[in-house]
Amino acid sequence: MRSLVVQTSFIGDVVLTTPLLSRLARDGDVDVITTPIGATLLATHPAVSRLIVYDKRSRDRGLAGFLRVARKGRGANTAYLCQGSTRSGALAFAARCDERIGFTTSDGRWTYSRRVEYREDWHHARRLLSLGDTALAASVDDLQSAAIRPTLFPSDDDREAVDLLVKDRARPFVALAPGSAWQTKRWRGYAALGELLAEEYDIAIVGGPGDLGAAQEITARVAPERIIDATGKLSLLGSTELIRRSIALATNDSSPQHLASAVGTSTVTIFGPTVPEFGFGPLAAGSRTVGNHLLDCRPCDRHGPVACPLGHWRCMNEITADEVADMIRTVIREETTE
Repeated sequence: MRSLVVQTSFIGDVVLTTPLLSRLARDGDVDVITTPIGATLLATHPAVSRLIVYDKRSRDRGLAGFLRVARKGRGANTAYLCQGSTRSGALAFAARCDERIGFTTSDGRWTYSRRVEYREDWHHARRLLSLGDTALAASVDDLQSAAIRPTLFPSDDDREAVDLLVKDRARPFVALAPGSAWQTKRWRGYAALGELLAEEYDIAIVGGPGDLGAAQEITARVAPERIIDATGKLSLLGSTELIRRSIALATNDSSPQHLASAVGTSTVTIFGPTVPEFGFGPLAAGSRTVGNHLLDCRPCDRHGPVACPLGHWRCMNEITADEVADMIRTVIREETTE
């Protein structure tokens, strides 16, 4: 049996698809259609038989690119539509998959041969797993269930790159991930948080080239010898490896929390316009979330609005560095006393 998984969403969605990939790999080969950045995450994953990169914004733009990718996807019996657009559904149809399975709520549901209920009350990793094994997903009884635990596999090169960054470090370090694709999900307290935590731990900064400004705010307030600035210096799997070696991670509601879930690093996630009840909270044991629970306007968006609809952004502005630092210390204390 050969399966085709279509997942062309955000980085975090790709990570949360890995429990489904692992389940499908028990029954046969698994091909995955994903974005160029998604392919970098899955290139070393043992559940993936073949990666098909769909660069829909560049090389594979337009009908010719669509048909080229569809041809590469042929040979699978069943397609699992993790990304619910009409284009993804049409892609599986053009790849001649006899069975095409997706969610009842997806835009492309009219292209599916079978529809699975989208459970709003489930974590998204569990929802995605239900596309391939509804009974197994239904049996999950807590967020630490092995069935929905994401997995990633940094390469030797990724580990060596991190070795160079953390060489001769005597103190444990906390990772801070100040970035997010959504501006309104970026908490502004990371510099103050780094200053507080540097009294006890070294500080590793995780992020891409677009996060250099936020990283500079942190490095301006923390002694250079306490900083491991990995911003823009590591691949995604390299960042995953750095997070794995961290004693804890502080992050926005963004992809680093999912990288941490895949390697078991306890996480404190700062939620502003979104809430963990949407199904995208951290999964590593001991993880916590921070949010302003006194606001009637939360949540205001599924992903994060371009700007605060009410203009005050209290959901983020009223979360203090002291509050987050105390929660991180609690997470670390509980982990080290287990």
